Amino acid sequence: MKKLDYVFLLFFAIVFQTNIAQDILVEAESFDNPGGWVIDPQFEQQMGSPYLLAHGIGVPVKNATTHVKFDTNGAYHVWVRTKNWVPGKWEAPGRFQLKINNRLLDKTLGLRTGWGWEYVDKINITNKEIALELVDLTGFDGRVDAIYFSTSDVAPPSSGKKLADWRKKIKAEPNAPEITKSFDLVVVGGGLAGCAASIAAAEQGLQVALIHDRPVLGGNASEEIRVHTLGIYGNFERILKKIDTEHYPNGSADAKIDQQKRDNNVKSYKNISLFLNHRAYDAKAENNEIKYVDARQTSTGNRIRFEAPRFVDSTGDGWIGFWAGAEFSYGRESVDTYGEEWAEHGELWTPQEPDDAVMGSSVLWGSKEIEEKAFFPEVPWAMPVAKEYAKVAGEWQWEFSNPDYNQIDDAEEIRDHMLRAIYGSFSNAKKDTANANVKLEWVSSLVGKRESRRLVGDHIFTFNDAKEGRKFVDGVVTETRDVDIHYQTILEDENNPDFISEALFYKTPQYYIPYRSLYSKNISNLFMAGRNFSCSHAGLGGPRVMLTTGQMGAAVGIAAAVCKKYDVNPREIYTGYLEEYLALIEDQKFEKIPETKK
Repeated sequence: MKKLDYVFLLFFAIVFQTNIAQDILVEAESFDNPGGWVIDPQFEQQMGSPYLLAHGIGVPVKNATTHVKFDTNGAYHVWVRTKNWVPGKWEAPGRFQLKINNRLLDKTLGLRTGWGWEYVDKINITNKEIALELVDLTGFDGRVDAIYFSTSDVAPPSSGKKLADWRKKIKAEPNAPEITKSFDLVVVGGGLAGCAASIAAAEQGLQVALIHDRPVLGGNASEEIRVHTLGIYGNFERILKKIDTEHYPNGSADAKIDQQKRDNNVKSYKNISLFLNHRAYDAKAENNEIKYVDARQTSTGNRIRFEAPRFVDSTGDGWIGFWAGAEFSYGRESVDTYGEEWAEHGELWTPQEPDDAVMGSSVLWGSKEIEEKAFFPEVPWAMPVAKEYAKVAGEWQWEFSNPDYNQIDDAEEIRDHMLRAIYGSFSNAKKDTANANVKLEWVSSLVGKRESRRLVGDHIFTFNDAKEGRKFVDGVVTETRDVDIHYQTILEDENNPDFISEALFYKTPQYYIPYRSLYSKNISNLFMAGRNFSCSHAGLGGPRVMLTTGQMGAAVGIAAAVCKKYDVNPREIYTGYLEEYLALIEDQKFEKIPETKK
């Protein structure tokens, strides 16, 4: 080769390389140190990813920090995927900035309406590694999904399938998880139902995987949401006392005590493999049988495929059943569907025509009085929701449900509506000099849900089943709690804002939930336990509380053991092995576990 030709080819190679776009996607939840920002995975199915949330309740949180490595030095365009969670005439509440190598970039972020990419700046990379920081400016729930560096000036897709496909391409993510784990039973959802299912199955000798998307167990009973457990223990007092709570006020910090008890008890079982901070994102069914569930670690993004002959959906929202194609219902049935009538309350109970009204979601919060004056900033962006309502704490009545908002699809908007209600109401209360020393101490960032999808089983439990105390040959859950249906008081005055609910109560005799309401009608190897069990809207009113759903979990955990013993699916327990199964349920009344089952 001539020297001139060689020089030309070398020059061409250099120019070609510098014109190839270099792309680096930094997922915010994978930062080395999140600082005061918290990982929020609860809306991953809706917006595409977990994200970091600056939940400082009015006090800017500590910077999140990480390091980013580049293959090539040069000029890079920088975008951040974020949103202004309260767009309007006021200054955005969730503002933040980026800091790179200790240099604060000028651009203020968190201003875009709806999730999408905000352009930051063009920066020069000279040492192939930078220190990157998220700098919260307000403490009012700024959010960051990802930061994107590219030598190209073309922004990524904003949302939907295009964004999901782009993400996979950028990360070179294989179609299937590279790790597969096999168990006797896979339980998805670590609320009381999921914990009880795991314990009951483990005590019967099964190898159990318990997948939960939070760092702690308990769901609504956890220290992160802080709802006390209600209902009775039925046949499962020994198991449920391992994971329940004292009857502290909702929102109490005493939830931390029961949190430690619950986590330690579940972790004490050697045959429960606990996957905290893992969120299920898919379930594959063939011929109406689930083959596997895929889950992703919420900060690292590492994925695992879970295989088992049987699965328990305790996700609350019925995600496993939904992905697998299970029949489900949502909303209120008409009064004629099941003949559920309560004449005293008419349309508030069961409408003439079906609709999408359901019980709402709550965000609990609380304050405390301190010795000095406690400052709280102005929150004009919260006032259109709070109006003139003034409180220094919230209880179960703080709840939002509106037929225009789906409790699954619009869960982030529902949570944000409640945050505006809380911040605005507290700000109003602070105008009273009597509250000068009251400090906003704790506000949950998690939605505490009451109702969404209900998976359909061989029996749909109804209000009439509870009202009449119907006994079933396969009754495995017992309850005495009143039927309790919440509804929204949407009235235009400061005493009845749209985030305060009321409840209808119907006193019942003792009632029973049959085993046939705890497995899917059309997915042959799927159990469900929790508020997504097979019931009508009105039928959910009584047994939706956590000790009752814990009974459901324990019942399906034991059923899974019988399924393994005879290599059968859930329905066949009812048709062929019911007597043996019920005897095992009855045995749970005894304090001691047989030695062979420990």
